[in-house]
Amino acid sequence: MKNSNKIGTLILFVAAMLSSNFSLTQNFESKVDDLLSQDYSGNNPGVTALVYKDGKVLYRKAFGMANLELQVPMKPENVIEIGSITKQFTAVAILMLEEQGKLAIEDEITKHIPDYPTNGKTITIHHLLNHTSGIKSYTGMLDFIEFARKDHTPKDIVDFFKNEPMDFDPGEKYLYNNSGYILLGQIIEKVSRQSYADFITDHIFKPLGMKNSYYGSKTKLISNRAEGYSPYQDGWQKAIPMSMTWPYAAGALMSTVDDMLLWHRAIHSNTLILQESRKKAFSNTTLNNGKPTNYGYGWAVSEINGTPSIEHGGGIFGYTTSGIYVPSEDMYLIVLTNRDGSHPQEISVKIAAHALGKPYETAATAKISLTDAQMKKWVGNYVFDEDVLRSITFENGSLFSQREGSDKLPIYALSENEFVFSDGLASCKFAIQNGKKTVIFSERINKSEGVETDRKPATEKEEIEIDTKILPQYVGEYELAPTFSITVTTKDDKLYIQATGQPQFEVFPESKDTFFLKVVAAKLVFDRDDSGNVIQLTLHQNGQEIPGKKK
Repeated sequence: MKNSNKIGTLILFVAAMLSSNFSLTQNFESKVDDLLSQDYSGNNPGVTALVYKDGKVLYRKAFGMANLELQVPMKPENVIEIGSITKQFTAVAILMLEEQGKLAIEDEITKHIPDYPTNGKTITIHHLLNHTSGIKSYTGMLDFIEFARKDHTPKDIVDFFKNEPMDFDPGEKYLYNNSGYILLGQIIEKVSRQSYADFITDHIFKPLGMKNSYYGSKTKLISNRAEGYSPYQDGWQKAIPMSMTWPYAAGALMSTVDDMLLWHRAIHSNTLILQESRKKAFSNTTLNNGKPTNYGYGWAVSEINGTPSIEHGGGIFGYTTSGIYVPSEDMYLIVLTNRDGSHPQEISVKIAAHALGKPYETAATAKISLTDAQMKKWVGNYVFDEDVLRSITFENGSLFSQREGSDKLPIYALSENEFVFSDGLASCKFAIQNGKKTVIFSERINKSEGVETDRKPATEKEEIEIDTKILPQYVGEYELAPTFSITVTTKDDKLYIQATGQPQFEVFPESKDTFFLKVVAAKLVFDRDDSGNVIQLTLHQNGQEIPGKKK
């Protein structure tokens, strides 16, 4: 009887454990379903997602449509362009060649591309891998859109940007740079004596059994390919047709969530490269002044609610992607979508946080109630590094945070001195030090301290009156980047702009051909040709000048 009771108790205990685990799995699945279905469902472009942890696939689903015209639902087997997640493959290829003794990360690039004009600067493979080379990124150049419509050799792409002035000296700054990975692709070809596509296929895809992964092609018949889309007015249109030769080693690969899991498992188990090489790829590199870049080689260095993570996203015409790896938990998440104009990174981070059992506090979960006096205590202007000014204001019983030149956003109390933004991924923690108010602004791994200042935000400009008959001359779509445009419209003698994936805003004239926004510190300057036709605009915001040609 005693043994029987023990066995019965054990069975009940095991059954309870299994029931508990099943409940947790169901709860996680439901949360991920909710996050994904909010943005990817019904007759909209879709998403495929996979979550893997501790040797098990916790989640594998798809939502939305793979093809809107044919009404084909998305499924996990769909093949999607992964964009800049390609950079992981390029970086690993370089590390494989280093292990073979065919190159070294410290090599100057002229050792492998002798005719590249470095302007007397020492640019190494390391600088290309971690985006600190200072070379001009070709995807931000004025004529890029027209360039990308045609087929090009790797040499053609390098010739397109190589004579551009450098943005800064090597190692002085971090600036995400597609040109660097084009040069890495060319180095791989020269050292291996294979094309980039063949090297990746022969040394990565085939050995790992990634049978549904390819160097991208718009003409090749690819089973289960998901069509790519861009937002258009109140709906969708097919993404701009572009040659797959231009993204090359910076973003040309295609894959599925299942193949990307094979990729993850190979990286985690050091199948392709040694642990020492993997450590290089995952290490947070630094600038010449010792400041971290929060980037390794092909992977960004970040954290999920305090747990270190290695991750990367991708964006290319018609597709956006996000991949997150948490080494300490052997947790991997991959999200692939067939639309541009918005990015799944925020959703991916929230899913990863749930998988780790560390969900973010958000506006919905921040239940602390403070008095007006407790909130007003932190009102003021705070100056951060690089002269960034952030204003904290109190309006209608709530606190708001506004970086100079950006939108005003509500913040929600977690305690008397700590507040989160609505999505939970950014927060402000206030204190008083030496009689002055301070604030730590955190956006995941990025943290900066602001100190109260008497400085005021830039005052709003005053509009002038212009002949409203000229407003239709500005109407049109202006392309500032491959997946980012500003559409200008007019209504009731007023001019409006709408950027991709953003609300519509009125703009106000400060002179002929120059208009400013009141919601943020930004202005638009329209350019005309010799005949007086508006052909281009330039967006001036946050110290940047971004041109966009009129379509």
